[in-house]
Amino acid sequence: MLTSTQNTKVKDWKKLHQRKYRKQSQSFLVEGFHLVEEAVTSDWVVREIIINEHTELPDWAASLQVSRVSTSVFYAIAETKSPQGIAAVVEMKHVPWRSYDRVIMLDGVQDPGNAGTIIRTADAAGFDAVVLGTGSVDLYNDKVVRSTQGSLFHLDMFEGTLSDYIQSAKEMSSEIWGAALEGAAPYKTCPVPDKLTLVLGNEGSGLQPDVADMTDQLVTIPILGKAESLNVSTASAILMYYIQY
Repeated sequence: MLTSTQNTKVKDWKKLHQRKYRKQSQSFLVEGFHLVEEAVTSDWVVREIIINEHTELPDWAASLQVSRVSTSVFYAIAETKSPQGIAAVVEMKHVPWRSYDRVIMLDGVQDPGNAGTIIRTADAAGFDAVVLGTGSVDLYNDKVVRSTQGSLFHLDMFEGTLSDYIQSAKEMSSEIWGAALEGAAPYKTCPVPDKLTLVLGNEGSGLQPDVADMTDQLVTIPILGKAESLNVSTASAILMYYIQY
């Protein structure tokens, strides 16, 4: 059992709270029974299970490499307020970009709760892939991962320069829609094509002009009350379910 927070292995786990170390190790931490089980039962690689000394190891984790740690060590690596006593080191998954029927792309969405909720909604709505453009929150940020509630492990996930992904999607015959407040058509007036990529912009400033220029259609959700706009994750849900139905 690991009992010291000064142990090299424990220090390496704690480093995974920082983006640069996640990128260096190509791995990230997930916490809690639900998220860890989602990772284990997916086709992502789980490098190691970390279990608190007083927590029973689930049957579905028995065949994996396990590190048993003291309560003080577990609290040192945990980022939740009330840790459940189980965590896992998961390997980042890299899949080849390909032609998709339904993709959602995020242009500078910086709030981790919004990003995670959008990923979860994309999974629920039957989308195929999510792209987090440069300037968006880190996909493997702890709050993003928690907000996805495991949907992260069900979709093809990408990060990078959004214009490159949009151009590639266009070349693969996907129509590009951008969500906007001005200069856009009400979403219900727009016929849904067979292949569609939906781009959502930053919570405050919306789509970058160069990204908006690359879209085939700007769509808007009519505001019927006095609110200035909708939360980006709420807007994503409305648009994704319209697209699918």
